[in-house]
Amino acid sequence: MVQRRVMPAMPASGPAGDPAPNTEDDLERRLAEPTPAVLDALRPLGGDLVVLGAGGKMGPTWARMARRAFDLLGRRDRVIAVSRFASPGADAALRMGHVETIRCDLSDHAAVRVLPEAPLVVFMAGQKFGTTDAPGATWMMNTVVPAYVAERYAGARIIAFSTGNVYPLTPAAGGGAREDLPPAPVGEYAASCLGRERVLEFASRRDGTTMAIVRLNYAVELRYGVLVDIVRAVLRGDPIDVRMGYVNVIWQGDANARALQCFAHAASPPFVINITGGETLSVRDLAEHAGRLLGRTPRIEGDEAPDALLSDASRSIALFGPPAVSVGQMMAWIADWLQRGGRVLDKPTHFQERRGAF
Repeated sequence: MVQRRVMPAMPASGPAGDPAPNTEDDLERRLAEPTPAVLDALRPLGGDLVVLGAGGKMGPTWARMARRAFDLLGRRDRVIAVSRFASPGADAALRMGHVETIRCDLSDHAAVRVLPEAPLVVFMAGQKFGTTDAPGATWMMNTVVPAYVAERYAGARIIAFSTGNVYPLTPAAGGGAREDLPPAPVGEYAASCLGRERVLEFASRRDGTTMAIVRLNYAVELRYGVLVDIVRAVLRGDPIDVRMGYVNVIWQGDANARALQCFAHAASPPFVINITGGETLSVRDLAEHAGRLLGRTPRIEGDEAPDALLSDASRSIALFGPPAVSVGQMMAWIADWLQRGGRVLDKPTHFQERRGAF
């Protein structure tokens, strides 16, 4: 049974007593370290791996985890990260980790058609923020680009990242949306994400391409994520809106590992899975706990609505076990990181948004 609407115990350390990450290099290493289960999932799957949209928040550590797994398995297969690499130095950092890089605008059909062959493909590209001002660009990235990719890599084994935003808001006491709940996206961004899934499903059935669609909700590390938004607000004395009063989160390293294991479950039509933590967490409780960690009193605004954007992680927990890093550990690490002046990405999640306007 998945734990619901409970603030878990706050241990003093992470897996096997890990202390808090002290540097970004240490953090990146931990986020990219494959588990034995990842090695088991990749062992029978030979060939190169292409990561499309690898320049985002999650892509670099995902690609490095795959590279590290191949190395531990003694494989010479390539891991190739494909992105526009808008962030300075992102491609160079990947190359230092022995990940090959290709600069490519995935909205350029001709450029996608000449990307390298690979039997293993990860599709991470997409657009969320800016949808309200430029909806056309969002629909292009979230529906047309997946069609280009599915055409180029027909017959490959594909992991495609999606989002829990394709679900409707569900009662906070109900444990979240399961994978068999009919999608009912709120807002244009979420509708375009459902469009991405439908385009990929069509291509999977048409071409026999095996796929796993990963509905992620929400990945967290020390530089960004819902918990960073909350702890940072408490530290700065900013108000915390609790109208979207409940969330799910998962440590990014755990999310990376689970997504890689999904290669073993790819199917046609696509295998769909929610990847998040097992608890439905109260935003108010998280803010109050952050206040205790920081010695501050959080500023709470609003009252909790009876529903929220929530996903039920029962399927992924049954397949992969509980996440290794607890919510309490994440909170302690984030508080320590921010108090020491650790770098943040300044990319708020806008988890408070209830109308789907991004």
